[in-house]
Amino acid sequence: MIKLHHLNNSRSQKTLWLLEELGLEYDLVCYQRDKETLRGPPAIKALHPLGKAPMLEDDGKIMSESGAIADYLLAKYGDGKLQPSPQSPEYMKYKEAMYFAISAGMNPIMVKIYCRSFGLSGSDMDKAGNAELETALNFIETLLADEKWLLGDEFTAADIQMSFIPELADVIGAFKGHDKIRAWQERLYARPAFQRSIAKGGVYDFAGFA
Repeated sequence: MIKLHHLNNSRSQKTLWLLEELGLEYDLVCYQRDKETLRGPPAIKALHPLGKAPMLEDDGKIMSESGAIADYLLAKYGDGKLQPSPQSPEYMKYKEAMYFAISAGMNPIMVKIYCRSFGLSGSDMDKAGNAELETALNFIETLLADEKWLLGDEFTAADIQMSFIPELADVIGAFKGHDKIRAWQERLYARPAFQRSIAKGGVYDFAGFA
């Protein structure tokens, strides 16, 4: 059986949510961050050289990296769910969103987090992070346009993956004036699978406004 090693208040919430949307059976092992350092416990670091959540166990093997895990689950167990057909005109847009969510969309947030950690808030680097983050948020709004989900009427795994960007932007105080994203988040958090993921995984402070 699939086993998910889940750390509270981390991107592993997205993997847990994806498992619920796919309706898969899985074992859940929950870990808590240290309240002072906010680091994961030694137990999770002992599982994989990267020591990062989420970690997925399947067929006696373990993998890290949320984007890779999403691809793996969808390819092996998705049976076409939560993604358009590769022959669909929307498939290129879907793949772009999936990888933007773990690369270009996250980079400015990490820049800002590092600036804060090293006393560089307000520096030129921090300001550059602000500009790039605003570009990322505007891109999400462009994808949404006036649609319900990123790909129009079809909810996909890209909605799950992309949701982490505005959540973290909000946490670091860099989310302002994006009403379409707020409305999209409210629709996301109303999904039964998201609610089940919270019930099973525990408190998820990044979605605190919902």
